[in-house]
Amino acid sequence: MPKTICLALTGASGMPYGLRLLECLLEAGCKVQLLYSQASQVVARQEMEFELPSRPSDAKTALLARLPAVDAEKLAVFGREEWFAPVASGSNPPDAMVICPCSMGTLAAIAQGLADNLIERAADVVLKEGRKLVLVPRETPFSAIHLENMLRLSRAGAVILPPSPGFYHHPQSVQDIVDFVVARVMDQLGISHTLMQRWGE
Repeated sequence: MPKTICLALTGASGMPYGLRLLECLLEAGCKVQLLYSQASQVVARQEMEFELPSRPSDAKTALLARLPAVDAEKLAVFGREEWFAPVASGSNPPDAMVICPCSMGTLAAIAQGLADNLIERAADVVLKEGRKLVLVPRETPFSAIHLENMLRLSRAGAVILPPSPGFYHHPQSVQDIVDFVVARVMDQLGISHTLMQRWGE
């Protein structure tokens, strides 16, 4: 059975990571449940000149236009207040969830157990059901509050994966740097990929 991955895009810088991850998950045959915040729409426009519509159905259409080679039936897009979405309940959790990029506000809300929108609720469900939660926080420098929230989430079972690219693979482009980070996320999810040559190969 293909894995079901919940992918959330929030308002931190780093939208190229999130959209590339979406592409790689779909190409790997995963079912992707996509959530996105209002701030992520601003970031997508600023960083990628990509208009991410507010209506989930329109957002799915726009995303599939960017990724014409993927199976449209593998992608489901949900609104911020769509409380009947599968990810809102522990009776139907995804196999794993990734928040990429993850804003400090979203990270803090999850660390405190808040569930005021579908992204926060989905993360809460994944943690309480013992599934893998991967957070890709894009901020620098980290304050003591940020670090304490990350430690609290790590102790609760989340994986904190800052987008810190290595350079031992001799990247030749920004895309190579993006792929390095996306490869690390795919590894955490246990999904095979050929994004980069591994150390020692």
